[in-house]
Amino acid sequence: MINRVVLVGRLTRDPELRYTTNGAAVANFTVAVNRTFTNSQGEREADFINCVIWKKAAENFTNFTHKGSLVGLDGRIQTRNYENQQGQRVYVTEVVVENFSLLESRKDAENQQQNSSNTNDYSHQPPKKSRNDAVNTKSDVANSKSGDPFYNNSKPIDISDDDLPF
Repeated sequence: MINRVVLVGRLTRDPELRYTTNGAAVANFTVAVNRTFTNSQGEREADFINCVIWKKAAENFTNFTHKGSLVGLDGRIQTRNYENQQGQRVYVTEVVVENFSLLESRKDAENQQQNSSNTNDYSHQPPKKSRNDAVNTKSDVANSKSGDPFYNNSKPIDISDDDLPF
């Protein structure tokens, strides 16, 4: 059986750190993950995924992230249920995070946090170029908003055989 989840998204709020009666740290947060397609109005939608992280990782995650932080998460899906105070059965599905990565510099994170107060867009999309633009150069990639070498995959990449590892 396999139960593996890998997510890349932005935090919708600051992580909430609490401690169990035994002293174990636990943090809850929600990650907004953009869908790869647009809806009928041409807008990109996002899924909002509840996550939980435990122990020292929870403390580190809470110390180094905030609303709007771009994070990579690795974990598993967990389902649980409980009875609330009104006697109703409540079902919860969440990602139990086992590893995480911070995917932007502190400076980029601060800029994103300032911009997130002005917009609800959680995407990190590079500027669009027309198909008539010249072939990507190393400086184009370096100057792209995300620094992603595959940022404009509609154009050929200028690479020599010496650059290939095989």
